[in-house]
Amino acid sequence: MKTVMLTYPQTLQSAVQGTHPQVLAIGQFDGLHLGHASVILSAVRIARETGMQAAVMTFHPHPKEVMRKGDYEGYLTPLRDKEDILAGMGVDVLYVVEFNEEFSRLTPQQFAHDLLLPLQTRTAVVGFDFRFGHKGAGDEQLLRTLGEGEMTVETVPPFLLNGEKVSSSLIRGLLKRGEMDEASQWLGRPYSIRGIVIHGEKRGRTIGFPTANLELTDHYVTPAKGVYAVRVQYGEQELRGVMNLGVKPTFHENGMKPTFEVHLLDFDGQIYDQELKVDLVHYIRAERKFDSIDALISQIREDALTAARLLS
Repeated sequence: MKTVMLTYPQTLQSAVQGTHPQVLAIGQFDGLHLGHASVILSAVRIARETGMQAAVMTFHPHPKEVMRKGDYEGYLTPLRDKEDILAGMGVDVLYVVEFNEEFSRLTPQQFAHDLLLPLQTRTAVVGFDFRFGHKGAGDEQLLRTLGEGEMTVETVPPFLLNGEKVSSSLIRGLLKRGEMDEASQWLGRPYSIRGIVIHGEKRGRTIGFPTANLELTDHYVTPAKGVYAVRVQYGEQELRGVMNLGVKPTFHENGMKPTFEVHLLDFDGQIYDQELKVDLVHYIRAERKFDSIDALISQIREDALTAARLLS
């Protein structure tokens, strides 16, 4: 998959050069959940049937981050994760449009005539609630009108799971409550984060449970504090682990910035400065303060056994 970074209007001409007629799925697609997948896979299907290029257009940074409004609290799928997932869905080209103040003021007419049509968009594929242009003035019906015979529009209906519409905002709520099984169902995969292993307090090693302390590579949505059963991608290896996300109240009276600490099962080695991708598979329990180090060690041992059982 080819990724094209596009700033309007500065780099539009270079992006247009060498383009081919294409089917373009358009949306923010944060989370790339089952609803988003239904839009993107529809575009891929139409592209294969018509012999055109399958493309996706997304926007970065998130509009809510730029406009400083709404409930934005980080990404479900930062750009790098989004690229990896889209490549596995058969997308040929990903257009990442820089969302800034200037772009936010584009009229629906400018969005269609100055951006979509020059990119040789023959079919635009959007969700049923798609909005575009300044203050969301345009909808899929207006987009169809603006296509002027050059571009058709395919509208994908809402994706329902157990009778409820799958959405990014509801997935964020599930993560905040530690409801990982439900979040995984809606995402179509476990929620994951990436981080670099940094030096921590090294307290885990002294009590027999060394941990990899992660510095996250992007601004991810932070799920509920607590203990998780996780699967860890380290290079070509897939490892099992148990992760604590929290402020370590047994050792810190006044709290601290939440940390991500992973104890890897069946692994012993130095992995400082290495990147780990961590799938949060199951929520085991909430974080809590223990009366003694021995009580903490006993609970960690139980958590590790629980994680091993859940991941087996």
